[in-house]
Amino acid sequence: MPVPGGAVTAIPGQGNNLALTVDDGASSEVVGAYIRFARDSGARFTFFVTGVYDSWTDHKAELRPLVESGQIQLANHTWDHPDLTSLSATAISSQFARTKAFLRNTFGVDGIPYYRPPFGYRNSTVDDIAADHGYTVPTLWYGSLSDSGLITEQYLLECAHRYFNPQTIIIGHANHPPVTHVYGELLDIIRDRNLAMVTLNDIFTS
Repeated sequence: MPVPGGAVTAIPGQGNNLALTVDDGASSEVVGAYIRFARDSGARFTFFVTGVYDSWTDHKAELRPLVESGQIQLANHTWDHPDLTSLSATAISSQFARTKAFLRNTFGVDGIPYYRPPFGYRNSTVDDIAADHGYTVPTLWYGSLSDSGLITEQYLLECAHRYFNPQTIIIGHANHPPVTHVYGELLDIIRDRNLAMVTLNDIFTS
C-alpha cells in the first residue's frame, strides 16, 4: 500500500502483521543482542535510531548487511532525543539533519520517510520541519513493551501478551537488558498468534 500522508499508529487494513519498532539504542549490548536475534531467527523489525549513541557505530559491521537485505529497517529518532516541541526551528532541523547524515554515512540509507518524535511529542511545526528533510510520516505506536526504562522480564512479557495483535505497531527500546532475555518467549507469542513480523517498508511502498 502507498506510504501514508501523515502520522501512523497502526497498520491499516486487515492482516496478521506485527511491526516491532525499536527506539534509541542507549545500550550497545542490547543493540547487539537485537541484531543477533534478527540473524538467528529471521525476525524483521525497524530501528528508530538516536544518532548520538555509540551503539550504532559499534555494530555497524553486523548491522549493515541486515539493513542492505531489508530485514532490518532504519529510521530517524533524532540526534539526542529532545522534546522537539521545546526547541527552536533551527534546533529541530539540526536534530533531523544530523541523524539523516549519520544514517547515510554509516549504513547507506537515510530512513526517509519515517521519523519518531521522542516521547511522542510533536506539533505542526515539528512535522513541517521533519517533512523538509523528507520525513513525512511521524510514526507512533499502538502498543508498547514499556521498556524505555528498566523493567522486569515478567512485566515486559505481560505487555507483549497485551499488545502483540494483528496490524499493530509496537514500540520497544534498545536500552536495557531484560528484553534480550525473552526473545524466545516473544517469538512464541508471535507464532502462537500466527503473526508475521514486518518492517515499515514491507507494508508501505512509495
